[in-house]
Amino acid sequence: MEEEIVNFKKLIQSKYRKLLRLAEKRGGDKDDLALIRKAFKVASDAHKDVYRKSGEPYITHPLEVALIVSEEIGLGPQSISAALLHDVIEDSEYTSEQITHMFGDSISYMVSSLTKIQGIFDNQSSSMQAENFRKLLLSISDDVRVILIKMADRLHNMRTLEGVTYAKQLKTASETLYIFAPLAHRMGLYYIKSEYEDLGLKYTEPDVYNEISEKIDGFEQNDADYLKRFSSNIYSLLNSEGFVFSIKRITKGIFSIRRKMINQGVTFEEVYDKYAIRILIDAGPKKEKAEIWRAYSNITSVFKANPRRLRDWITSPKANGYESLHITVMGPEGHWIEVQIRSKRMDLEAEKGYAAHWRYKEDNSGNTALDEWLSGIREAIDNQGDDAIEFIDQFKLQLFSEEIFVFTPQGKMLTLPKHSTPIDFAFEIHTDLGMKILGAKANGKLVPLSYKLQTGDQIQILSSETQKPSQQWIEWSVTSKAKSTILHFLKNEEKKSIERGERLLKRIMTKAKFDWNQSRTQRMLNYFGIKTPRELFSRFGSGKYHGDHIRGFIQEESGSFYQYLRKRFKPKASVLKDINIDSGKIVFGPDLVILDHKMSKCCRPIQDDPIFGFIEDDGIKVHRTDCPHAINLQGRFAEKVIIAQWGKNVSDGFNATLRFSGADSSGLLLKVSKVISNEMNMDIISLHINGSEGIFSGTISVVVLDRSQLTQLASNLRAIKGIDMVEREVSISK
Repeated sequence: MEEEIVNFKKLIQSKYRKLLRLAEKRGGDKDDLALIRKAFKVASDAHKDVYRKSGEPYITHPLEVALIVSEEIGLGPQSISAALLHDVIEDSEYTSEQITHMFGDSISYMVSSLTKIQGIFDNQSSSMQAENFRKLLLSISDDVRVILIKMADRLHNMRTLEGVTYAKQLKTASETLYIFAPLAHRMGLYYIKSEYEDLGLKYTEPDVYNEISEKIDGFEQNDADYLKRFSSNIYSLLNSEGFVFSIKRITKGIFSIRRKMINQGVTFEEVYDKYAIRILIDAGPKKEKAEIWRAYSNITSVFKANPRRLRDWITSPKANGYESLHITVMGPEGHWIEVQIRSKRMDLEAEKGYAAHWRYKEDNSGNTALDEWLSGIREAIDNQGDDAIEFIDQFKLQLFSEEIFVFTPQGKMLTLPKHSTPIDFAFEIHTDLGMKILGAKANGKLVPLSYKLQTGDQIQILSSETQKPSQQWIEWSVTSKAKSTILHFLKNEEKKSIERGERLLKRIMTKAKFDWNQSRTQRMLNYFGIKTPRELFSRFGSGKYHGDHIRGFIQEESGSFYQYLRKRFKPKASVLKDINIDSGKIVFGPDLVILDHKMSKCCRPIQDDPIFGFIEDDGIKVHRTDCPHAINLQGRFAEKVIIAQWGKNVSDGFNATLRFSGADSSGLLLKVSKVISNEMNMDIISLHINGSEGIFSGTISVVVLDRSQLTQLASNLRAIKGIDMVEREVSISK
């Protein structure tokens, strides 16, 4: 035990000394180092005798977070100190006032903000979770360093996730993929975003993660040798032209490879840009762009470029400041290779994102792109409606979207998410213009409000003082600013309709000499087939219903004739007592409770698939953990997710579908049928094969007993000559 304590002390001192060296290397003076030492002393005292679930002293966590903040994100001494103190107020008797007295307003604000937003991931209520996410965004708009430290905190938690329960792993990984990865992407922290995604996949779909990881390891040696030879050719070429540069070899993340496999419907082997090389040009700000294009010209004069794969973020940087030129060229032996060309300054900002602007200073000024984005966050929050979850979804969509570049009639360039419409364009210019948009012209021609803007379009907005947003505008807009403002307006209009409708109905009931009470309101809802009084009042207030609609109800009330119907889902539940789990049922929760449930149609779980339960209005739906909707459900509605387990020896079979493709050959259909019916003795529900120009693809639906039988069937089908891909089909619709 004493030896373990000594080892822990050595570990802590080692990390602490590394932190001081990093701060000093970045130009920290005596005052900066004294500030960090003071923060470490307070944090050590606050977390004294507290240990993590892994067994390490708790102080190792804030130390690691501070190291990430300093080394991987590149922030200064104030942020490092706030990172060391980020759990002090929450986990000890230190108060916000004491932190302010010892460290000043700036550090105290960051620590207090980090304490306040911690509830976003601890609270199990989705509405509270969503409201706290709103607080998180507000903290970004006040001091972006708060979210950068929070992202470092989450990164270390993801790196040490093995020491917690499976349920906690799934929840944390899902939240990371749902919220933190898009935020890291939007802020230009590409390395952190990639690690979030890979670690998220590791815990949400471990089988997929391990399979791709093993394949990468298997291919790495051959690909590394090839990249080395290709890099050598590029080095000789650029060196002979007098460039000052260096070359990095890049490996695409596991999550990124998986996404490409799904989106493009290709196998691991068919993802040709798993690896890339990055050329870093050493040139000053005035010459860097010219040198990049000169390097591009030299490379493409020797290696043929794929024009469809050119990505020019040098001429038009991304909204988060990312600058780079990506080309794909045909290398030796007929292999496509991605080549990224950027300056050293651009590479620094690509690694650190917006954080690069704090590398040598601790103020929040001097970055127009960042200021515009933060301004957009504030405006989106100001216009947020009542539904906080809806707000998160809209905001998150914009975080991960690709970008287009369009122009005003005066020639000013605006950056918008891909698929933006004239509505988004108008709101980007000014909220008042967006609210009054009547039509638009793209490049001098009238276009509908649903028109998807294209890069290079010059847009003119036509407006009218009498125009008002409609519900359809929500479908035609993509930016959070436009959507939240329109929703806010429509909800205010609905509120007015509800008030008008309630006054109208009360007046009609009074005229008919009926009392207005809860019982009569409920009978009226049943009469019209409406669920809530708000919806009833809204229909009358908006003019959809009028006096003629209420006469039938008044006649029924007058004639004392009324039938009251009520349907409500009632789940049957009983705790399993002295019943073996092998009873062949699905059980839920830690107490092994049997509940009425349905199998989700979006992923069709079968026996032995990893599963979870999700509580919906009409009952419990069982999903696979690798369901296309799993991350969304677990990330947004953690309180509705319940643990589920399979029993064994389930008597009924499950319907499952496999997709397969390959080179067409005679007798293929017969061979497939023989494997299923004769060799595996399985029932075929349907079999479809389409062929064209020597290539075929098909699907087969069968009845299987469990996951292992389906896996064996897939293996047997792959053994058929001509079939090169077999995988389980998962629906993408909910």
